[in-house]
Amino acid sequence: MRKGTLICLFFGILGLAPSLVYAQPGRNFDAVQVETKQVQGNIYMLTGAGGNVTAQVGTDGVLLVDTQFAPMAPKILAAVRKLSDKPIRYIINTHVHTDHSGGNEGLAKPDGATIVAHENVLKVMKSPKDGTADDRFRTAQGSWPKETFTEKKTFHFNGEDIDIIHIPAAHSAGDSIVFFHGSNVISGGDVFAIVRYPVVDFDGGGRVPGMIAGLDRIITLSDPSKVKGRAYIIPGHGRLCDREDVIKYRDMSVIIRNRVQDMIKKGMTLKQVQASKPTWDYEPLYGATSGLAATDSFIEDLYNSLTAVSRK
Repeated sequence: MRKGTLICLFFGILGLAPSLVYAQPGRNFDAVQVETKQVQGNIYMLTGAGGNVTAQVGTDGVLLVDTQFAPMAPKILAAVRKLSDKPIRYIINTHVHTDHSGGNEGLAKPDGATIVAHENVLKVMKSPKDGTADDRFRTAQGSWPKETFTEKKTFHFNGEDIDIIHIPAAHSAGDSIVFFHGSNVISGGDVFAIVRYPVVDFDGGGRVPGMIAGLDRIITLSDPSKVKGRAYIIPGHGRLCDREDVIKYRDMSVIIRNRVQDMIKKGMTLKQVQASKPTWDYEPLYGATSGLAATDSFIEDLYNSLTAVSRK
């Protein structure tokens, strides 16, 4: 993510919603409706403004993965109350960006829910403002994770084991995916956002190869030889997906990475790589001309990820 840039594109394909940003001052959220879709078992996907929300409901209470933008919290809470009269016990953040964590305080406070995230999420949220792009993720203490972990956290809730798995240097430095074993559902966060090319928060520690590693992890976890029945993946943005969707997305990412890597080995500059259009055959699905997820921005992130060149 370029310093000072607030745009996080959630561009539409096949009728999906238009662009969104990490922080949206002045936006009117009143017209935004929360839609609820049962995935399978006791897992639901909630969509509205920002990243997709996963809700697990049961006799132990409610567990949420991600919380969208702060103004959406009352609507998310109302949607959850329709699913269950039990309290929200846990909130898991897949990463720090406010289109996924902005509603933390508003959703945690009513029932005293425990917020859980990778330690790097807490590190960013509680750090003093220093004039960098990360300042927009500094939050009040009510939004901070109360429980953190380094590599993996496993617990049992509502009759199934739940793994929260850190994916290093992926979309950001604090990404996690969440695997609901009994339901065969994985919340991918922005490690997997089906509506766009892989987007990384470069200055926040994100790298495209890490995102590919995260996609490989999702594919491994959802292997039909290891799980009973069909697995579903809730992406950070976009429609409900299955394992084949992730495989196709991973293959696209690997093909473009290999093309750009070959060009780098030939000594081509970033501008030359962009001009060669290494994404040409994927443009109808993922191409964009502006915003953080624009094609040239993706190629720049990939180029810099492969050459370890810090963006100024």
